[in-house]
Amino acid sequence: MDAVPITGRSPANRLSAAARAKTQRSRVTNGKTPFVEADRRGPWARRWSDLVAEIISDLGGLDGLSEGQRQLARRCATISIQCEKMEGEVAKGNDINLEMYGTLTDRLGRAFQRLGLHRQARDVTPTLSDFFKDEHGRVR
Repeated sequence: MDAVPITGRSPANRLSAAARAKTQRSRVTNGKTPFVEADRRGPWARRWSDLVAEIISDLGGLDGLSEGQRQLARRCATISIQCEKMEGEVAKGNDINLEMYGTLTDRLGRAFQRLGLHRQARDVTPTLSDFFKDEHGRVR
C-alpha cells in the first residue's frame, strides 16, 4: 500500500487555532467570551467565571497553562457550580440526590488532581510564643 501525501485540508496540515488570524478564530478562542452562545451576565455565569479565574490563578496564571489545563479548569468550575447549586438547596432545607452530589464531588477531586492542584499541608505546630499568649493574643 502506497503512502498518501498530506495535502489540502487534512487534519495534519491544518494550522492550530493560535496560529490562525484572530478574525478566523472563535470569540471563545480569542478570550472575548467564555461561552459560544450563552449569556455570561447571569449570577451563575459570573460565579463560573470567578471560579475559572481562581483556579487558573492557583495554577500560576493563564500564560503558563496548556489548552488542556485551561479546559480542565473550565470543567472544574462547571462541576463546582453544580455542587454549589445542590448545597444551596440543602441550605434551604430541600432534599438533594446525595448519590449525584457524591459523584460530582469525587469527579471534581479527580479533575483537580489531573489539573495538578494538590492539598497543601499547613504547619499548625504552636511556637513558644504561642504558649505564652493570652486569649487576646498578647504575650504574657
